[in-house]
Amino acid sequence: MAKYIECPKMWGSPSLFMGGGISGCPDWQAQLVRELKDVDLVLVNPRRKVFDVQNAANTRLQIRWEYLMLRRCDGILFWFPCESVCPIVLFELGTHLMVPGKPLFIGMHPDYQRRIDVEEQTSIIRPDIEIVYSIPALAGQVRAWESRLRQLPPYSQGVIP
Repeated sequence: MAKYIECPKMWGSPSLFMGGGISGCPDWQAQLVRELKDVDLVLVNPRRKVFDVQNAANTRLQIRWEYLMLRRCDGILFWFPCESVCPIVLFELGTHLMVPGKPLFIGMHPDYQRRIDVEEQTSIIRPDIEIVYSIPALAGQVRAWESRLRQLPPYSQGVIP
């Protein structure tokens, strides 16, 4: 059974950060949560149901929470929708492509505006990552990872390959 965490709460592990578009795009995270409802992972979602982006204190809390969660989670998933360039997500992806050994899952809508940039940068830095072009395909990659996790000894703190 999937566990669900929304900013600013904390959790246990193993965990997956759901990075991707929030502003100006559909709630793709809800679809992913439905796709992964039966996995044994904590799904960490930075999208809030209620968030006043004009409140600087809330924005600072959000940024710091995401920074911490991106480092704490055992795996990171990125989804790039076609409705937004997602500059912050591109920044986060670039940062985490450089973290060797941390499981990354990358998906994008086939019409994502910066598709070739993400594909090329990823292939140069982490050629082991297969980019997919639908949320169900992205969920399939996460399911395969979660299945490998279940074959390992009981979870202890740290990144699981």
